[in-house]
Amino acid sequence: MIWRKILGVIAGIYLLTFIPLCIYQRDLLYYPSHTYVSLHDANANQSFREIHVRTDDGLDLIDWYAPATTKPFTFVFFHGNADSLSTASEVAEPYIAAGYGFLVAEYRGYSGLPGKPTEAGLYDDGRAAMKGLMAQGVKSENIILFGHSLGTGVATQMAEEFHVGGLMLLAPYLSIPKMAQHNYPIYPVEFVVLDRFENDAKIEKIHVPLLIVNGENDQLIPPSQGKLLYSLANEPKEFHSLPGRGHNDAFDDFAVLSLDWANRLQAKESIPTDR
Repeated sequence: MIWRKILGVIAGIYLLTFIPLCIYQRDLLYYPSHTYVSLHDANANQSFREIHVRTDDGLDLIDWYAPATTKPFTFVFFHGNADSLSTASEVAEPYIAAGYGFLVAEYRGYSGLPGKPTEAGLYDDGRAAMKGLMAQGVKSENIILFGHSLGTGVATQMAEEFHVGGLMLLAPYLSIPKMAQHNYPIYPVEFVVLDRFENDAKIEKIHVPLLIVNGENDQLIPPSQGKLLYSLANEPKEFHSLPGRGHNDAFDDFAVLSLDWANRLQAKESIPTDR
């Protein structure tokens, strides 16, 4: 009888801790900023300007866009789950300085924008960003998609849908279910995840130049997931592991690698420098 009571208590505790994980899973995945910070207040690069886009489901969003000056490509950046326009715009500095264009795509519910983030919603936001950029005169084949962390899922989806010039993934994961199972190994969370962002199922369908980079000391997303994702991808592809770098401190090293990669890509394709 005592053992039954003990097992009953353990089962009760298990369910009481597992059920909230299921109910509040999106609160654990998305950490939106609820305030819009202007370009001026963010001390953003003066090349940036706001562009307004509308999603297919009727949301009015804002992206920040710096046009290319001397290089053919424009990078479209999909940031991580706790960033915003103002914080993500800092990533653009070396690319703008090198003459490339840069667009920071924003998600619903972030930076004080309307809506609540979901997987389907972020894909709609990504499509709106892509269409908004092309409406500025940038050809899709001159777009390089750039995703970090959560944003690698959006970038990968856009690479599957649009004919782009390249795809760059910094700190990517295989899928959110696999990440959830890694973080909560005692629960069957892999089977109840709502927003799945299944990069591993999509990457083998994508046929564009690919750059994958992991921080060797990333404690949020296991570097092994990036290596596995790379193994599933098609050529041409390139992988780098950054010694001593973690999840959020790899941008400077990544910029050096990615600018070299983009320059080599331009030379190989012999792309003219007019957008």
